[in-house]
Amino acid sequence: MAKFTLPLPDPAATARLGHFLAKHLRTGDVIALNGPLGAGKSELARAIIAFHNPDELDIPSPTFTLVQTYALADGTPLLHFDMYRLDDPSDAIELGVEDAFYDGVALVEWPEKIAPFMPPTALSCMITINADTSRTIAITANAHWAERLAGLESLDLSTA
Repeated sequence: MAKFTLPLPDPAATARLGHFLAKHLRTGDVIALNGPLGAGKSELARAIIAFHNPDELDIPSPTFTLVQTYALADGTPLLHFDMYRLDDPSDAIELGVEDAFYDGVALVEWPEKIAPFMPPTALSCMITINADTSRTIAITANAHWAERLAGLESLDLSTA
């Protein structure tokens, strides 16, 4: 198990991290985006989505639709889920979460709402808001991600 803690001083740093993660995605990947309201979960998801969909001008949060569908550059489905409004974890099945976990790539905000369905290979990203309003992200990766995240600990997010 590898753990990384990185500062996210501004939205541009969050975007740079998102681009780093986006470069390493493959079918079956799940990224669990944790943190309080306003932490930057959607900002990180947008950066990942925009990397693979540069012509997409509007990348809305799926807060009300619950899921938005995009694609990786190779055509693999890329689904952005927001589970905040779910009352029952089994409601995620109707959204196609299981298919996304196997046949696509899933970005899941509020993954604790569907904990029974989250795969053990999910990359955990916990964003916290600091007193100065900057963010810090704690990333926990298992062996499924280890090789692809090599170099993450030395990634400089403060500069372009």
